[in-house]
Amino acid sequence: MDPWVRKYQPKTLSKVYGQEKAVNAIKNFITNFKKQKKKALLLYGPSGSGKTCSVVAAASEFDMELLEVNASDKRNKNAINEVVGQSLKQQSLFAKQKILLLDEVDGLSGRDDRGGIAAVVPLIKESVFPIILTTNDAYIDKLKALRKVCTLVEFERLDANTMFKIMKMVCDNENVKYDKDALKRLAYKADGDLRGALTDLETLSRNTKQIGKDNIMEVSDRDKKESLQKALLKVFKSSDARIAINAFKNVDENLDEIMLWIEENLPKEYSGDSLGRAFDAVSKADVYRGRIRRWQHWRFLVYIDALLSAGVATAKDEKNPEVVEYKRSSRILKMWIAKQKLAKRKAIAAKLAQNTHTSTKRAFEEVILLKPIFKSGKGDAIAEQLDLDPEEIAWLER
Repeated sequence: MDPWVRKYQPKTLSKVYGQEKAVNAIKNFITNFKKQKKKALLLYGPSGSGKTCSVVAAASEFDMELLEVNASDKRNKNAINEVVGQSLKQQSLFAKQKILLLDEVDGLSGRDDRGGIAAVVPLIKESVFPIILTTNDAYIDKLKALRKVCTLVEFERLDANTMFKIMKMVCDNENVKYDKDALKRLAYKADGDLRGALTDLETLSRNTKQIGKDNIMEVSDRDKKESLQKALLKVFKSSDARIAINAFKNVDENLDEIMLWIEENLPKEYSGDSLGRAFDAVSKADVYRGRIRRWQHWRFLVYIDALLSAGVATAKDEKNPEVVEYKRSSRILKMWIAKQKLAKRKAIAAKLAQNTHTSTKRAFEEVILLKPIFKSGKGDAIAEQLDLDPEEIAWLER
């Protein structure tokens, strides 16, 4: 049985609620494609606002073959050319018009030499088929080149009233009894994410076939937050799956953050085979997380939650009797510091490449040769020639 987010995915654009302006832009783009100056749309807006399902609905309504590619899976230039480029050159198997959906383009690599974005731009210019791309934020730096060749269409965050109407319709169709105020509360808590709201609705009504003030406490109680440290205690200090399974229910942290805390503190509590089994549970949770990102299979959330809580808790042979102070992972900070250093090196390499008429790649490798010159205090002339800023000079002098 399909999850409700798939079951109630709109089949026509008229069933995409709350996005009339965006829907009209998609209709106009497809019906007048040959007259369009720009051969692609870039749909942007928050998760769950209807970007992807609108394209699917448009393909169905206009009887077009839909080629859907998740950009996060095809990040570099070769992959884009191999999958997308070849598809755009081929006629539809059923002699239909074709539409290409390139989902989550913010997942594309933005590197000038091998990046996926570098491959997409010429494909858009040359395509004889409509191309539609989606992203949460159209104004990040890496999408600058795409903004020049795409018409931007904004999907606004759905308001609570629109969410309530859709959820009410689903409840009526699924014979779910509901308290009106409770359903409105659930719609409000979703903060415009219809996909998340339908997932909550299906989960809460699965056994009872009703939505009331009592059972939405599972969602509403997110206001009554537990600390992540307290939740980790339930997992690390108990071998009872029944205790651990609900450990993260009321924790005000996203999934990525929870996984980082578990990874950081597991070695403090577990050792030997227990540690191996616990990390195996975490790695499987990460696999499911990847499937959600790639294919939007949100039903996998229940598996992730079970693996990170009960899976980790039952992996241990015995409880560690020592009191452990749990700390946040420093991995993100280290990655950020490394990224900042890399950014400086890239910026210097770009200036060096321009002044020496060499490739950015080669300049990046040779930037390190400038460090001894700057450390010796003899880099002033080079700094002036390359127009280096004070931070770039400081990086070379370290």
